[in-house]
Amino acid sequence: MQQCSAKLSGRHRDMPKNKPSLPSDRAFVVQLRWDAAVQQGEFRGRIEHLKSMQAEQFASVEELVAFIARVVAAQAKDEE
Repeated sequence: MQQCSAKLSGRHRDMPKNKPSLPSDRAFVVQLRWDAAVQQGEFRGRIEHLKSMQAEQFASVEELVAFIARVVAAQAKDEE
């Protein structure tokens, strides 16, 4: 099994002390289908944004990322 050894970037040190580094309004659940061949780059399943409860089926990494981008952009727009 491959291990991940992520290094914290300098930006985490510059974050405001009163804000979490992983805010709950940016939390998502990704559920992969039983037949998704992840090793071959096949991503299929469902993603849900926990705060808004928006959910969507996806059939590729691009669709998965597009959903996240839409939700985050909508939140940023709502905060203006």
